[in-house]
Amino acid sequence: MGIFTRFRDIVNSNIGAMLDKAEDPEKMIKMMIREMEDTLIELKSSCAGVIANSKRLGRRKDEVVALIQTWADRAALAVSKGRDDLAREALLEKRRFQEQTESFEKEESQLNELIEQYRHDIGELEAKLQSAREKKLALINRHKHATEKKRAQQGIRRYNGVGSFERFDKLEHRIDRMEAEADLVNPKANPTLEEKFTQLATDERIEEELAGLKNKQYKADEMKDAAE
Repeated sequence: MGIFTRFRDIVNSNIGAMLDKAEDPEKMIKMMIREMEDTLIELKSSCAGVIANSKRLGRRKDEVVALIQTWADRAALAVSKGRDDLAREALLEKRRFQEQTESFEKEESQLNELIEQYRHDIGELEAKLQSAREKKLALINRHKHATEKKRAQQGIRRYNGVGSFERFDKLEHRIDRMEAEADLVNPKANPTLEEKFTQLATDERIEEELAGLKNKQYKADEMKDAAE
């Protein structure tokens, strides 16, 4: 495949659509970037070669232009010396070099057009390459986030399972049992401040209830004595 054909295929390609269809988008974009980089190197190398030819042609044209002036001066000299025959030959040489100059100028124009085309293609490919590199970075970030999300979801499913709750229930039951055994071994010898106030409130209610019963019993006894 020629460089220009490959270049056109790359520039005209829809990177996004190609990646959507790829089994391994990250691998594919890396291959595309590598191909773009290789093509870009070839384009720049070819452009450099054309620029070198254009400069060489320019130097040759300058030499021919100098020769044109040289033969023009010789023709004038021959005329001043009455040597029309030499003047005629000098003018023929001058015309020959003028024709060369016209040919050089035409070739130089074609080379300049080719150089401009190369530069345009290089700019277009560089833009495409930059876009591909940005997509590569986005793909890598998406892959990273997707992997982390998948790992998190797997963790959630693992801990959302019935077996996990059963393990928590068993652990909680085990702790309750250990606390109960500890209470049996060392029963509330040193109650906490909270427990002391709770007990105090309980004792007070019991005393009030006991006083009520005694008062009720006292009234009942009085009524019995009065009846007798």
